[in-house]
Amino acid sequence: MGFGTIFFIVVAAIVLYQLRSVLGRRTGNERPPFDPYSRPTEAQPPGNVVTLPSRRVNGPEEAAPAPAAYEAIDAVSPAGTPLNTELRRIRDADPAFDPRQFLDGAKIAYEMVVTAFADGDRKLLKNLLSPEVFQGFDQSIAEREGRSERMQSSFIGINDARIVAAELKEREALVTVRIVSQLISATLKADGTVVDGDPETVVEVKDVWTFGRDTRSRDPNWRLVETESED
Repeated sequence: MGFGTIFFIVVAAIVLYQLRSVLGRRTGNERPPFDPYSRPTEAQPPGNVVTLPSRRVNGPEEAAPAPAAYEAIDAVSPAGTPLNTELRRIRDADPAFDPRQFLDGAKIAYEMVVTAFADGDRKLLKNLLSPEVFQGFDQSIAEREGRSERMQSSFIGINDARIVAAELKEREALVTVRIVSQLISATLKADGTVVDGDPETVVEVKDVWTFGRDTRSRDPNWRLVETESED
């Protein structure tokens, strides 16, 4: 997911097609995505989506990957560390997994989801999220609309994105990414009165998002299965 905010139908089709090759599936234990300007009592919408290609776990007749197959893994996490070990396990289950490509897709997905949520773009969110996660976003957007409020948001960019944890649970691959981004965001009433945030101030936001995918599924997409904000 070159992805980006969908301004044109043709661009949207290309972006979503590319996104499908980088992001994918859900566990059902998701938490809502971080909204830096939501009220303390306001329910936060749950997580998002990401993708990886699938492949069977090595069977009895399949040879173990050669050391060179782990070069991409070792480039993002030193060999011998717990993270490296788990990323190698995911690579064994899914030979098409490349952490660099995964990070590129995760960053694109992050921007698309954050922007779509602020815009209340249910159509785009529905294409990016599992039904369960979409329900959470939809509910949060509906509550905002019920108060006759709107979000005014500008996504400035991502300063840093790195894989901080990974795990292979049976056939489910889970990869956690820490993302540091910059946003301008504010919640406004119908008359333009600012309720939360600041429409002119850039704020640094730190999120930790976990993406999951069934490595044996034909669906190459990953889905955001858990989100949390970092103080």
